[in-house]
Amino acid sequence: MAPPQPRLLCALTLVAIAAIIAGCGKTGPQPVSGGGPLRRLAPVEAQGAVSLTTRNTTRVGGADTFVDAASVARVVYPGLTAGSRPQAVVLVDARDWPVALAASVLSGAPLGAPILYANADKLPAVSLQALEAMHPQGASALGGAQVIRIGTEATVARGLQVRTIAAGTPAGMAVAIEGLLVAARGSGAPKQVIVMRSSGAPALEMPAAGLAAESGAPILLAEGPGLGAATTEALKAMKRPSIYVLDPAALGRQALGELAGLGRVTKLPGGEGGGPAAGAIAIARFTDGSFGWGIKEPGHGLVFANPGRPLDAPAAALLSATADYGPLLLLEADGAIPPSLSAYLGDIQPAYSAAPEYQPVRGVYNHGWLIGDERAIPLATQAELDSLLEISPRQQGASPEASVLAPE
Repeated sequence: MAPPQPRLLCALTLVAIAAIIAGCGKTGPQPVSGGGPLRRLAPVEAQGAVSLTTRNTTRVGGADTFVDAASVARVVYPGLTAGSRPQAVVLVDARDWPVALAASVLSGAPLGAPILYANADKLPAVSLQALEAMHPQGASALGGAQVIRIGTEATVARGLQVRTIAAGTPAGMAVAIEGLLVAARGSGAPKQVIVMRSSGAPALEMPAAGLAAESGAPILLAEGPGLGAATTEALKAMKRPSIYVLDPAALGRQALGELAGLGRVTKLPGGEGGGPAAGAIAIARFTDGSFGWGIKEPGHGLVFANPGRPLDAPAAALLSATADYGPLLLLEADGAIPPSLSAYLGDIQPAYSAAPEYQPVRGVYNHGWLIGDERAIPLATQAELDSLLEISPRQQGASPEASVLAPE
């Protein structure tokens, strides 16, 4: 097999950084030449596919979601210069899925905060090393906070300024996260919000992470038969926002009825009927004015994850709010590409005319971020995705949805 030919040299550099982190676990930290924030990175494993890059895909992550989150964070924030350090880093208890999902909005503007995972009140070595290497600068709008702990009291390095959202009900913590977002923005209440049930199916809820980060719409959670007091009061304070409901069947009639009196309600497509992969595609296609991805043509970033690792979605939300801004798309539980996803990627596959006056260098391109090691996304799947994302010649007379750019 020919060696991978990445389109961007920087992709190789960033993935190498992620691969260094992903090697954590078998031996202790070793120094890396150059000093500074890189001095405590973990060694690279001899085995594994975490550094594999193809023409149109970049793999980020490793054996579990702790490594995946640290790797995504370091790809976006290498921490090598002032401009490559985040304002703040979010630490979330990995045991609390709905709260981690609600925290995804902090990965978007204005904070652009990466999410790292704590294990209860302990910070795994890979999370600690990533935090120290990124060396957050401090969010001035949040009083200089460098670390935002949500539902965890995990100890961080001395000298870092910490802001904590104490553990509580998922709905209450989601409201607190929304308040933090408002404080960071320094503006009024959000005009758009995503609402879902706190006990919904994680695989169906995963696409909301990237959607919240890209749109800036906070995620609020319903508890009990209705919305619950905390969520109701937060929505009232927003003064009739646009409310987007994810998985309305799980939310229930009572909660939907209460929402109708609090703002304009729109049901996001997807849901249990079509399964996680189909739901993610529907959300990637969805648009309502300025809200939503609306991706129905080529020229985009795309994030691919395994539905069996739901915590990868909040971690990968950072890739939905920076660089090529990709929506989350889901594979089968075994990492295979479902037919619906194959068809969707075919619909948005870049193309150029086979006529000699057209050149592929004037076309548009898709790029895929793959989250996790080969147990989450097999190497064969990566190769197949690479082919589905590759720009290809289109015969004259065809009527593709893809754009074809003429030379000047």
